[in-house]
Amino acid sequence: MTDLVPGAVNFRDTGGLHAGSGVTRDGVLFRSGDLSRVRDAGIAALRTLGIRRVIDLRADDEVARSPSTLRPLGATVQHVPLFFGSVTSFFANDVSLAEMYRHIVDDAGDAVVAAVRGVLADQPVLVHCTVGKDRTGVTVALMLAAAGVDTDDVVADYARTERLLPAAGTAAAVAFLRARHPQAKHLEELATRSPAPVMQDLLADVTARFGSPADYLRAQGMSDDEVTELRRVLIAGE
Repeated sequence: MTDLVPGAVNFRDTGGLHAGSGVTRDGVLFRSGDLSRVRDAGIAALRTLGIRRVIDLRADDEVARSPSTLRPLGATVQHVPLFFGSVTSFFANDVSLAEMYRHIVDDAGDAVVAAVRGVLADQPVLVHCTVGKDRTGVTVALMLAAAGVDTDDVVADYARTERLLPAAGTAAAVAFLRARHPQAKHLEELATRSPAPVMQDLLADVTARFGSPADYLRAQGMSDDEVTELRRVLIAGE
């Protein structure tokens, strides 16, 4: 699946995940990292997949630095910055993945809901950020869990990223960041890792504080009808 769209990083379909007696639909919700290297062949592949909406979770400076050239695709591009301030601040402040994810849940609920509503508006839909690991990982995990996907499958989908990132690019990114933040103990984790326990703990924390991932979305302003529609859009075979 990662080779399905030339130029895309960490690209995959979220279809085939267990959701009680159902399963997530193939060809509805895709996720990836950076799309700035997608050219004609990649655009053709996205067109073949029928992508109608692209939800870009990157900050304004990231978009300006590495713009996606998706105009030929003809899809709606929805920009939903999921961090407030510079992404590099997480490396400078040496936060852990768990702290970063708690920040997303606590401080970016409006953006998470905007992304979920984008998924409801058009399908097939692609959600992406720069690496497709953290912002995309948390947002997709929350919407899958809210739709009723089994926790083990939500966590496994998140954890796949660590195996899909290109080794050469990952090593270069770590070297670049280490030169600027030589004492940061969480740097490799932030840049390259997607450990299952971190996502397990995040979903457990969301459930403990809000009741469930679906209740988290409701607490951020989503209606019962929208949560029901999310399940209808993503889950088949019930």
